[in-house]
Amino acid sequence: MFELLTLVVFFWLLVKAAKLAFRLTWGIAKIIASILIVIALPLLVVCLLFVGGIALMVPLAVIGIAFAILKACL
Repeated sequence: MFELLTLVVFFWLLVKAAKLAFRLTWGIAKIIASILIVIALPLLVVCLLFVGGIALMVPLAVIGIAFAILKACL
């Protein structure tokens, strides 16, 4: 159940970060956030397949950091 909840929050934050990225013009914050988003997706798959549990919070934190960087630029 924890994994399902974490997946829902992950994809919700991913959509929010992608919407913010499209609203921003190109800059260093958008580049960094895009790199973090690209890193977070494979990290989520690895954590789901091999680790699970509380380690699923790592990709969620990466997307949260990307969202915070983008939100600070608006």
